[in-house]
Amino acid sequence: MKFKTPFLVLTISVLTLTFGSSLGQKSGPTSDRIQRVENNLLPAIILKGRAEPMKIADRLAHYKVPGVSIAVINNGKLEWAKGYGVAEAGSARPVTVETRFQAASISKPVAALAALALVQQGQLNLDENVNLKLKSWQVPDNEFTKEQNVTLRRLVSHSAGLTVHGFRGYAADESVPTLVQILDGQKPANSAPIRVNLLPGSKWRYSGGGYNVLQQLLLDVTGKPFPTLMQELVLSKIGMKQSTYQQPLPKEWEAVGAIGHRADGQPVKGRWHTYPEMAAAGLWTTPSDLARFAIELQQSLKGKSNKVLSAEMTRQMLTRQIGEYGLGIGLGGKENITSFSHGGSNEGFRCMLFAYLDSGQGAIVMTNGDRGSNLTSEILRAIAREYGWPDYLPTEKTVIQGNPAQYSSYVGKYNAGGTLLTVSIEAGRLFLLAPPFGPQRVELFPSAENRFFVLEDGVEFSFVKDGQGEVGELQVIFGSNTQTAKKVK
Repeated sequence: MKFKTPFLVLTISVLTLTFGSSLGQKSGPTSDRIQRVENNLLPAIILKGRAEPMKIADRLAHYKVPGVSIAVINNGKLEWAKGYGVAEAGSARPVTVETRFQAASISKPVAALAALALVQQGQLNLDENVNLKLKSWQVPDNEFTKEQNVTLRRLVSHSAGLTVHGFRGYAADESVPTLVQILDGQKPANSAPIRVNLLPGSKWRYSGGGYNVLQQLLLDVTGKPFPTLMQELVLSKIGMKQSTYQQPLPKEWEAVGAIGHRADGQPVKGRWHTYPEMAAAGLWTTPSDLARFAIELQQSLKGKSNKVLSAEMTRQMLTRQIGEYGLGIGLGGKENITSFSHGGSNEGFRCMLFAYLDSGQGAIVMTNGDRGSNLTSEILRAIAREYGWPDYLPTEKTVIQGNPAQYSSYVGKYNAGGTLLTVSIEAGRLFLLAPPFGPQRVELFPSAENRFFVLEDGVEFSFVKDGQGEVGELQVIFGSNTQTAKKVK
C-alpha cells in the first residue's frame, strides 16, 4: 500500500497540529504535567552536559510511527490520557483516547486474569494436569510430560516447557487457521506445532504457544467463544468498554481502529493482521482501558476493589513463580515486588504497560508502528521523571575524545547471525546502519578506545582485532548479553 500523501506531509502535520483528544484537566497542574511529558522525552542514554529533551511530535517523525496513545495512572486513578499523531499514515484521522490498538502480548495478562477467575470459581485448578480438562485437543505426551505435568500455573507463568515464542498473525489475503490447527502446526497455520520439549516446571521460557493451550482450555471448560468469555469474566466487570478479543476486528469498530505500520512508515498490507491466537495476542483496546485493568490489580491486591479476583487470588497472580514472572505478568523489584509490566509486539504495533503496586502509579503507551518500542520507552522516561518513578530513568554517560584516524579501520559490513550491520564514517563521526534500529543509521559515541554506544536503547559495540592486528569482529553488547558479528568486507 502506498502513502496517500508523501511522508513529509505527515511530518508537517505531526509538527503543526494538535492531535486527538485528552482526558484530564484542560488547564492547571495536570495540563502542565502533560506538557512537560510531551516536551521532555529522553533516550536510554544521555550525554553528560548535553542532555537535549525531545518532543513527541519530533520523535513520531523520527521513528516513522504515525500515532501514539498514552494513559497515565496516579494515586490509583486514571489522571490523564491523550492521543497524538494519526491513525493511518497520510490520513487526517487523528489518534484519540478512543482509538483502538492491538495490545499484542499485553493480551496475555488479561487472559490470565480470566483463567484465575475460573480457578476462583472452582472450574479450574492451578496445579492439575491440563489434559484432565482439555477435550478438543490434548497436549501430546512424551518423555517430559511423563515426568512432570503441564499445568495452568505453568502455562500462564511461561514454565510449562512449551514451544513457539510468538506469532505473526495472518495478513488480509491469507487463510486463517482454527485454534487446533495452530496447536498442531497444520496448514494454513504459519507457526510450528506447540509441543513440550523442556521439562515442565524446570525453567522460565517465554511461550506464546502456552497461551494457545490456555485459550483451548478455557474454551473446553466453559463451552463459550473466547471473546464472549473474556467479555463476561473480565472486560465488562472492569469497565473495559473499548476492548474486544474478537478477531478480526468487528466491522463496526474499524473506523476507530489504528492501522499498523512497518519500520519504513508504510501501512501493513490490509491495515492489520488477524490473530486467532487470541489469548496470546488478540486483544484490541485503548491505553485507558488497560489503565483500568492495571488499577483493578492495584486495588484488588489491597482489597479495595475485587471485581474479578479476590485479594488472595490477586496476590497469587502477583507472586513470582520462576524468574521475574508471576501468573501472566512480569514483576519488578529486588526484595519486594514493587511493579508489574508487560510489553506487546504485533505486526505494525508496539506497546507497553507498566505500573506500581503500592504507589498507585503507572502508564500505558500504545503505538501503530514497528519502530514504536524506542518511542514508547522515551515517553515512559518522560513520565518517570515527571512523576518521580524509580524506574525508566536514563543513564548518563561521558563521551571521550575519539580517534577519527582509527575509525577507518572500523568501516565495513559485519554479519551478526544473518543480520548485516554496516559501519560508516562521515565528518569524523562513526555511524551504524542495522535492521534492529530501523532504516535510519544511528551515531556511535565513543566511551573507550574501541568501544561505542548508541543513545536510543543503550546498546554498546566493541571492535575487536584479529591475530594480524586487523579489525575482524564487532561485539554487540546489551546488558549481560553479547553477540559477535564477523566482518565480511
